[in-house]
Amino acid sequence: MSIGYILGGGISHDPGAGSELYDAFEVMRALYADISGWTGLTPAQIRTEELPEEQEARQSIGAIRQAALALGIHDILAEQGIRPGAVGGLSLGAMSSSCLAGSIDREAFFGLLWQTRNTPPPAPDAPAQGLALAFVPIEEDTGTYHEPARPGVHLAGDFGTAFDGTKAMLMLAGYRDALEALSAQVPPGTVVVLPGVTTAVHSPLRQAANDYLAPYIEAVEFRAPTIPLASCLEEKALTTGDQVRDLFLRNAVTPISMVHLISGLALRGTRLGVVVGPAVPEGVIAFPFPVVHVEKPEHLADLSTAIYDLGIDLALPQGA
Repeated sequence: MSIGYILGGGISHDPGAGSELYDAFEVMRALYADISGWTGLTPAQIRTEELPEEQEARQSIGAIRQAALALGIHDILAEQGIRPGAVGGLSLGAMSSSCLAGSIDREAFFGLLWQTRNTPPPAPDAPAQGLALAFVPIEEDTGTYHEPARPGVHLAGDFGTAFDGTKAMLMLAGYRDALEALSAQVPPGTVVVLPGVTTAVHSPLRQAANDYLAPYIEAVEFRAPTIPLASCLEEKALTTGDQVRDLFLRNAVTPISMVHLISGLALRGTRLGVVVGPAVPEGVIAFPFPVVHVEKPEHLADLSTAIYDLGIDLALPQGA
């Protein structure tokens, strides 16, 4: 039996996330100092300062902020003898988990995230993009909510069935006017267009950004994961460096799936899930194994209790 780490996607806008852990643990402060050296950002810019208004710089620093928090929590747990037997994540979390699995060096990983700030912006007259969450009654066909049935709206993510079992949860990306039109045509609360999000992530609309970063990804060394690494792009484990590179190359334009991720972790013996950081909301997604969310110091005790209650022996290699 093993512990599986789950890393969420998106970018962190919360300047206070992880502050208590940062103040309490030197190993986390050391990581932020390393990231500062790799990127030129100060620890305050990474942790607490407001993000830039410009779209790609905001995306870049926000991604660094969230990835730093996830890796910092991992380092705190590792210092206490807690290590995952399998890892996986969504979107940014997929790339961060590849780093935790030893497939890409930390300096190279944060270098890629920092490089994205120079992504050429869309043309000034390009249609505005956006992102929405959809909560579709379980008896409905989710295909009617996006392309090809709904022009301008793409399926960007499948989060599976909601915790109460009544709705399928999707992420939709596309042109903002198409998303808003869809939201207006379905019952209130069914499709919620996210305010302030201006990039249609995990859709063909990010192809230009994907093409910009591809040469930088190709130049990075990727290695075979040292622990099982579950994919969120398809239902399989990534076992070679080339497969991990492929995930990086396709991540921005390919729909992500929590269903694939959870299934992959479960198939690799995960008995306890650890949601690392605040990116996956608590009590929304149904997991097939117990889950502990870790983002504050008091959560460390919750995790230790869960490990004890499930009889997981940390002295054994995880997965045994």
